[in-house]
Amino acid sequence: MVAPLSAWPWEHLGIFKYILYGPLAAKAWYSWMYEDNILKDLWCIHILLICTLRGFIHQLWSSYNNMFFLTRNRWIKQQGVDFKQIDDEWDWDNFIILQAMLASMACLIFPSLNTLPLWNLKGFIASLLLHVTISEPLYYWAHRFFHKPYLFNHYHSLHHSSPVPHPFTAGHATPLEHLVLCTVIGIPITGSILMGYGSTAMIYGHVLVFDFVRCLGHSNAEVVPHEVFNKLPFLRYFIYTPTYHCLHHTEMETNFCLFMPLFDALGNTLNTKSLELHKKITSNSGKNGRVPDFVFLAHVVDIMSAMHTPFALRSFASTPFCMRMFLLPFWPLTFMIMLVMWGWSKTFLFSFYNLRGHLHQTWVVPRFGFQYFLPFATKGINKHIEEAILRADRLGVKVISLAALNKNEALNGGGTLFVNKHPDLNVRVVHGNTLTAAVILNEFSKDVKEVFLTGATSKLGRATALYLCRKRVRVLMLTSSTERFQKILKEAPVDCQNYLVQVTKYQAAQNCKTWIVGKWITPCEQSWAPSGTHFHQFVVPPILPIRRDCTYGDLAAMRLPPDVEGLGSCEYTMERGVVHACHAGGVVHQLEGWNHHEVGAIDVDRIDLVWEAALKHGLKPVSSVNN
Repeated sequence: MVAPLSAWPWEHLGIFKYILYGPLAAKAWYSWMYEDNILKDLWCIHILLICTLRGFIHQLWSSYNNMFFLTRNRWIKQQGVDFKQIDDEWDWDNFIILQAMLASMACLIFPSLNTLPLWNLKGFIASLLLHVTISEPLYYWAHRFFHKPYLFNHYHSLHHSSPVPHPFTAGHATPLEHLVLCTVIGIPITGSILMGYGSTAMIYGHVLVFDFVRCLGHSNAEVVPHEVFNKLPFLRYFIYTPTYHCLHHTEMETNFCLFMPLFDALGNTLNTKSLELHKKITSNSGKNGRVPDFVFLAHVVDIMSAMHTPFALRSFASTPFCMRMFLLPFWPLTFMIMLVMWGWSKTFLFSFYNLRGHLHQTWVVPRFGFQYFLPFATKGINKHIEEAILRADRLGVKVISLAALNKNEALNGGGTLFVNKHPDLNVRVVHGNTLTAAVILNEFSKDVKEVFLTGATSKLGRATALYLCRKRVRVLMLTSSTERFQKILKEAPVDCQNYLVQVTKYQAAQNCKTWIVGKWITPCEQSWAPSGTHFHQFVVPPILPIRRDCTYGDLAAMRLPPDVEGLGSCEYTMERGVVHACHAGGVVHQLEGWNHHEVGAIDVDRIDLVWEAALKHGLKPVSSVNN
C-alpha cells in the first residue's frame, strides 16, 4: 500500500499539470481586463512571477552544472547523470506547483497580504533571524527524523535515489517532504509579517535566495573556494558547500543541515571529511581531470539543433532532436551565440560517458554545418580540428574520431591532412567510415542482386561498390565522371568488374528496389524509384521521406553496449543510447586497442573485421534492436 503523501496527485497528468496554474492566470487576466481595481488581485501575478523566477533559478543552475567545459575540473562525483536519473527527476518542479497552491490559499484567507509595502529593511533582518533560530534547527531535526527506517523507506529514499547530485535533485522529493519544506521556508516569512515588518521584496528575496542556496548545495560542481574558509574559518559553520551536502548523499548519517553546518556540529553529525574533501576538490580545480580514452570530435549541425544541449534544456537533450515550436523564440539568441562562437570560441567538452572503465568524451568544434561550405571558413575549421587533435595527443587520449563534416574529403581528406602533417601523433585519428560502410552493407537482405548507388564515387560510395561487387551484387553507380568510375573499376577484382555499371540518369534505376543514397536526392528524383523501394542512406541531412509506397532507412548508427554508464543526452536525432556509426567506429577502435590511423580511403578488406569487432564488444545495429 502506498504511504500517504508519498506520491503527487497530478503525477499522471504529464505536461498538463501546468494547467493547475490556470486559475491564477485567469483571475489575474480577468482583473486586468474587467475590474476597476487591478491591484485587488495583484497577488496572483506575484505568485506566478515568483514561480517563474524559481524555475529560472533552477534552470540556470542546471545549465551551469551541465557546462562541463567550465566545471569538469571541479566535479565532486565523476560519473554523469544518466537517462534513468533524468526520467526520475523529470517532474522536479512539482513542489513549485504545491507551494503556489498554498500561497494562493494564504492570500485568499488573509486579504491583507495584498497590501504589504514594497520594501521594509526590518523585514529582511527579521526573516534572517527567524531562519537561523527556527527554520535551520527545525529542518535539521526533521531531516534526521526522515532518516528513520519507516520515513526513509516510504519517503526520503526517493530524494536519495539520484546517484549524482544535480540542481533538479533539490526538487526531487515526496509531497510530505515538501510540505515540511513549506513550513521551513514559511516560518520566517510569516513571522516577519506578524511582526509588522513584512514586504513584497522580503517575500521575493527570501524564497528566491532559499532556492538559490538549495541548488548550490545540490550542484555536482564545487563553487565555493576553499580560501574563503582559510581567511574566515568561522564561515564553515554558517554556509554549506556542494561537497558538504554531497557527502550526506554518500554517507547518510552525517551532514543533515539545511544550509548551516553549525547545527551538524552541535548535533555531532558533522562529517569530519567535509573540509578535507572540499579543499582537495578546490585545490585541484586548475588541473586537468581524468584523461579520456576516446574522444568523438563533433560539430554543431544548425541553429535549431544547437539548442539540443544538456546545458540548455536537460530534458529536451535527453530525447532525440526534433523541431519544437517552443524553440522558435530562442532562435535570435542562438543566432547571436553562433556569431560569438564564430569569433571567439574554442573546441569544448560537450558530454561524456563511461564504458567498462574507459572515459569517452564528445568535444564540439564551434562551427555550424553551413560554415563548412564557406570557402573562406575552411582554413579556420581545419585549425580548430588540428588543435583538438594535438590537445588530445598532449593529454594522452588514445583515439579521436572525426564526425560528419569534420572529416569531409574536400576539407582535409578524411583526416589525412593532419596525420601527414603530424606523423609522430600518439593519438589515433579515426574517421569511422569503415564501420559506417559495414552498418549499411549489413542492412541488405542476402537475396539482393542489384542496387542503385548515388554518391557513388565518394569515400563511402567507393567502398560500398567494391564490397558489393565482390559479393556478386550488380551496382548501378550514378556518376557523370567516367574517370572516377574507371578508377574505382580498376580497384575491383577482374572477375567482379562486370558487376559495376556506370549510369548517368535516375531513369536507369526505375526497376531497382534497393537504393543507396550517398548524395541528397530531390523528391522528383525519388519518383523514379519503383513502388516498394527501400532507401538506404548515408547522406546528411537525410532525404525527405515523401514516398508512401517506399521505406526509408535511418542514418548508419549503432547502439552502445548496455553497460554504458552516465549517458544522459541523445546524439542529434538518434534514439537514447544510439550513436552515429562514425562515433561507434572510434569506440571499437579504442576498445580493440588498434594502433593504426583510419583516415583517407576506406580499406574494403577491413569492413567485415570491424563489423565483427563491433558485435564482439556488444554494439548492435539499430535495425536489429528495433526488430
